[in-house]
Amino acid sequence: MNIQEYFGRISFNKPHKDADLQTLTAILEHHIQTIPFENLSMHCGEAIELDLQSTYDKIVRKKRGGWCLETNHLLFWALQELGYDVCILGANSYEPAEKGYTAEINHILLKVLIKGDPYIVDAGFGGSYQMWQPLMLISGKDQPQGPGIFRLMEDSGIWYLEKVKRKHYIPEHSHNASPDAPEIENIRKIHRFTLEPRHIDDFKELNAYLQVSPDNILQKKSICSLQTTRGVIALVGWTLTEMKYNYTEDMDLVNITTLTDEEVEKTLKDKFNIVLENKLVP
Repeated sequence: MNIQEYFGRISFNKPHKDADLQTLTAILEHHIQTIPFENLSMHCGEAIELDLQSTYDKIVRKKRGGWCLETNHLLFWALQELGYDVCILGANSYEPAEKGYTAEINHILLKVLIKGDPYIVDAGFGGSYQMWQPLMLISGKDQPQGPGIFRLMEDSGIWYLEKVKRKHYIPEHSHNASPDAPEIENIRKIHRFTLEPRHIDDFKELNAYLQVSPDNILQKKSICSLQTTRGVIALVGWTLTEMKYNYTEDMDLVNITTLTDEEVEKTLKDKFNIVLENKLVP
């Protein structure tokens, strides 16, 4: 495993002498714009291993993506190699359908300490709730980024991440800027976490469970999403969604296309730079 090979994978060629915030921000940006958040292995009959060498070979050498357990683990390794003070944290995702957080930890993220200041870094949430820059670990502060305004809230040692939602303009629904209008709740809860340091081995059971449990969304749908310089593209099953952030003030432009089986493979190659070794069953 070679940090220069990882830099090549994420097209990062800036100076990086110091383990500072500027370098961290640039690495996160390059990482999320080149490494897709994807669970395609589950839908290709491939087992997902949680050891670092397997993750490195898959993402860096085979130019695949991965889910949070893989892509954040890889980023954790890279930041350690560069001398950052970084640790793994565990989070409980918010389930909108259940109107609550998952009972078990089902997501990993990173905490990075720079000159005594803590930041939250996550390269593995995907979709439109993926942060583009590290978030300062401060409660109640609005932190605007390309995807929208993120906010961390702390209560009795538990931290909550949320995002202010923007309206969506979908051209085929152009008679109504937001089909859900009027919008009652414009805050989207994302997950909650504590600052207890974790080890990747703490997630081995979760990694195994998610690959066999029929109930979770990752089993039900093949997902591949990638951040772009202006928004995000996502392929869920046969549905390709391309979103351009802040197309007009406080509104995102959303284009939705339904693909054929043949188009799925071509789209993965053209839009996500992914070539699968085994047959995908979307």
